[in-house]
Amino acid sequence: MYRTIIRPLLFIFPPETIHRILVTGIKLAFKLPLVRSLISRFYTVKDPLLKTSFLGMTFDSPVGLAAGFDKNAEVFNEFHAFGFSHIEIGTVTPEGQPGNPKPRSFRIPVDRGLINRMGFNNHGARATVRNLSSVKKRGVILGGNIGKNTLTPNEIAVEDYEKVFRILYDSVDYFVINVSCPNLSDLHELQDREALEAILGRILAVREQMNIRKPVLLKISPDLNKRQLDETLELISMLNLDGMVATNTTIRRDGLKTESGVIDKIGNGGLSGAPLKKRSLEVVRYISVKTEGKLPIIGVGGIMTVQDALDMLDAGAHLIQVYTGFIYEGPGFVKRINRAILTKRRAEINR
Repeated sequence: MYRTIIRPLLFIFPPETIHRILVTGIKLAFKLPLVRSLISRFYTVKDPLLKTSFLGMTFDSPVGLAAGFDKNAEVFNEFHAFGFSHIEIGTVTPEGQPGNPKPRSFRIPVDRGLINRMGFNNHGARATVRNLSSVKKRGVILGGNIGKNTLTPNEIAVEDYEKVFRILYDSVDYFVINVSCPNLSDLHELQDREALEAILGRILAVREQMNIRKPVLLKISPDLNKRQLDETLELISMLNLDGMVATNTTIRRDGLKTESGVIDKIGNGGLSGAPLKKRSLEVVRYISVKTEGKLPIIGVGGIMTVQDALDMLDAGAHLIQVYTGFIYEGPGFVKRINRAILTKRRAEINR
């Protein structure tokens, strides 16, 4: 029903418009009695075999919602009811900012993908903390994806990362350092070893001052070559970083079925969805092999089918996240993935 009736209706509207309508509608709907329990009963798969240990935390299942959807921590409890074990909020910056000029989000249905250049639009770290403190968290694990403000020069970006890290520290369960989003013109420069070491080193030093140790992961670009990946892995090992999120969106456009004129008209932005699947799997598998499966990995990018999710876990991801696949496949997508994971784990036990 979603793919044949609801999705075509939703896709009439621009992506950002329908996103705003859905978030508002879901928030209102969940205020009604029994809505939360009914949604949770229908969409959540509960079984001890789905529970996954990751960096000292126990997740109800391996499937989470990637950063970018709940930027300001407005609907994390609601989306937990749709079967997500964890929600990654953000990207959150120290101060609120509007992001890039609109339009800045585009569907390419022929390729089952999205192109966006949102530009870290969010309400800022303090507003996010207010949202997080205004409601009781209902069992969902929260990740905080953090970045710098657009107007902050790269030379002092480390100050932004420290600021938002400190503000969010008591409100989320783990952190993801985002230096790989292609939608800020110069952010990719922070992936260079010197800049990255400064940011990660500062964040880890600040963490030593805290009473509770929370995991810190690095989100990387799918566009890194093997040399860059090796350098990043060396730095992670040297600093004893907790893990990686692989991968962000890509600037590449090769192999698309959508007419080149349409793609050219859309312009710059990060590509997500099915075209990203192959590269994301390659990166996750490469990291897993290079680290002998010892580095904790959250696999994200191109998970558009149940088989894609299983493939990502087989490639070495310990947890997975979806976003574009949820948009194209609808609210039942997480349930189908979890059922498939459960079936596979039961089969492995019975061998």
